[in-house]
Amino acid sequence: MTSHSRSHHSAAGANQRRLLLALAITALMTVVELAGGLLANSLALLGDAGHMFTDTMALGLAVAALSLARKPASETRTYGFHRAEVLAALANGAILLAVCGLIFYRAYQRFVEPPEVRGGLMLGVAGIGLAANLAGILVLRSASRENLNIRGAFLHMWGDTISSLGVILAGVIILVTGWTVVDPIISVFIGLLILRGAVKLVMESGDILLEAVPRHLDLARINSALREVPGVRDVHDVHLWTITSGLYAMSCHLLIEDRMVSESGHIVEEVNRVLDRQFGIGHTTLQLECQECQSSPVCRLSDRH
Repeated sequence: MTSHSRSHHSAAGANQRRLLLALAITALMTVVELAGGLLANSLALLGDAGHMFTDTMALGLAVAALSLARKPASETRTYGFHRAEVLAALANGAILLAVCGLIFYRAYQRFVEPPEVRGGLMLGVAGIGLAANLAGILVLRSASRENLNIRGAFLHMWGDTISSLGVILAGVIILVTGWTVVDPIISVFIGLLILRGAVKLVMESGDILLEAVPRHLDLARINSALREVPGVRDVHDVHLWTITSGLYAMSCHLLIEDRMVSESGHIVEEVNRVLDRQFGIGHTTLQLECQECQSSPVCRLSDRH
């Protein structure tokens, strides 16, 4: 197991604890905002409670996917269940898109018929929701930069935070001016912010499932680094993809100098060291070729596919 693979495995437990804490916070606030929305007759609070309910389900999905991803590989699933995290991220992105559609629809309804609300209670409950969402963001922020599944959960929490801010702002304006149309205006703004993150999450998940080259890795730079390894003449038939967030794989053909088999092993070790330390690529499949063998009727390594 490479150093990158070990760090990926050790981070999984910490990420799961973060998700469980965020899940508990969101589930509790769903109940609080639902009760507050009913008591205050606030459509904005009820809508935010509905938003938090979808986030609770999304966080639960993220926790389940992370647990599944930690299962060991088997003879039928040689990569294990790592892609479960990517599927969860894609599902969370799709849920966020659906939430955006609901927000836009509800905003239209409020333009047509603005609701009457109890502003004081509305502000109080929204303030509690804001504090809870900020706590969830702090819990998930660092891990969201490295794990796509965590990023999906983080975007849900961020969307909740913006929604709570919108409810608070709308409540203040309604209390001061009585201008209820501000409620759907802020709802549309919230929806647009959530939509931006959701589209990015779906696109990144799709790239992984399509086995695209990770965006932060430069294939030309990797090939150049491998050509500098002593004994390597050229690199071709390169394939580079993401197994799951932070876990990258690569396969390629290495054209090497004519050497003994034992010395060829040293070349493979050095290539793996370069890929792991410089680029964070922890899983490789390398096929060795040599020009001298191509013309030999006895040894034709390059013909073995």
